[in-house]
Amino acid sequence: MLFLRSTLFQILFYLVTFVMMLLLSPVFLLPWRWGWWIVPFWSRVLQVLMRYVAGITVEVRGRENIPDGGFIVAAKHQSVWETVSLIPLFRCPTFILKRELRWIPIFGWYTAKFRTIPINRGKRAAALRVMREHAKQSIADERQIFLFPEGTRRPAGAEPQYKFGIAHLYKDLECPVLPVAHNAGVYWPRSSWLVYPGKVIVEFLPPIEPGLDPKVFHDRMVDAIETASNALLEEARTAPNPSPVLKDIVSSSAI
Repeated sequence: MLFLRSTLFQILFYLVTFVMMLLLSPVFLLPWRWGWWIVPFWSRVLQVLMRYVAGITVEVRGRENIPDGGFIVAAKHQSVWETVSLIPLFRCPTFILKRELRWIPIFGWYTAKFRTIPINRGKRAAALRVMREHAKQSIADERQIFLFPEGTRRPAGAEPQYKFGIAHLYKDLECPVLPVAHNAGVYWPRSSWLVYPGKVIVEFLPPIEPGLDPKVFHDRMVDAIETASNALLEEARTAPNPSPVLKDIVSSSAI
């Protein structure tokens, strides 16, 4: 039953995305801000699928910690879930993503249309300079820059591997950073066809204000995200019918 339910969800997830991209393509004729409503609309449609097909519900905590204006969103990266479901919780977010994603037909056109921030990982110095210019413009436009400090998805409960690049961006942009913890990897694990029913909890932590030494900022951000994410994993253990993924995760209380 779980396999069939997950299969239906995975098929619908990509099929609905593709159909929506085709049907809503006239947005390319409009200024990007006029067509922005499409992005959170797409997210909400997929979250309906998550809820009624995959059985994933969501609890959001700490909305009062979301700053006004432009800032960096530093989120734990465990799953596809956070790349989709966090979008409607912000006014006008954008993503830092590898340039190659813009080459994907139709999908890449949307990423360009809505001004995501591309980065060329093959040319580090030039890439960072271009990324900073785009990021500064996004902050000036009062957008929220989504950034996953670990760079790639990590299994829930795995040893964290945070990159230092966000600290340089924090210093350059002189804006707040909102740490975000969640336990989505327990229910929608990376590189897994199976999607387990349960309640994803996402928590917005107190923002880190600009002006700190980059090393101090980085340590504070990592500690905040990891402490809260580990606590959410422990909370998931006490849920009714806990996800089997938790069996492979060492309890933080046992460390």
